[in-house]
Amino acid sequence: QVQLVESGGGLVQAGGSLRLSCAASGRTFSSYTMGWFRQAPGKEREFVAAIWSVTSTYYSDSVKGRFTISRDNAKNMVYLQMNSLEPEDTAVYFCAAPRRTGPLLVSDRREYTYWGQGTQVTVSS
Repeated sequence: QVQLVESGGGLVQAGGSLRLSCAASGRTFSSYTMGWFRQAPGKEREFVAAIWSVTSTYYSDSVKGRFTISRDNAKNMVYLQMNSLEPEDTAVYFCAAPRRTGPLLVSDRREYTYWGQGTQVTVSS
C-alpha cells in the first residue's frame, strides 16, 4: 500500500524559509516523478513543483527561483525547500505520486494517484 506522509509545515514570517519533507512507502519511488501541490482556502489545488531526477525538475512560475525540489531515492524521501516565503504561499501543501512511470504532464493533478494528508504552511506579513 502506497503511503505519503508530509511534514515540516508551520508558521513563518514573510521572507523566511521552511523545508517540507515527504516520506514515501509501499513501493520503490526512484523511477517515478514526484510532485508537490498546494491548496489555499477557497482555491483549487495547484501545482508547485515536480521532480524526476536532479536534472529534471519543474516549477510553477509563482515559486520559480524561490523553491527547490529535491529527492533522496535511497530514503524514499522528497523535499521542498521554500525560501523568501510570501503571504501568498499560505496553503496546505501536498506530496503526490503517480501510479505509472514514464512521461507525465507534471502540473496536472489528475496525473497523480497517491496523495499525502498535507501539511499547513502559514506565512505572516
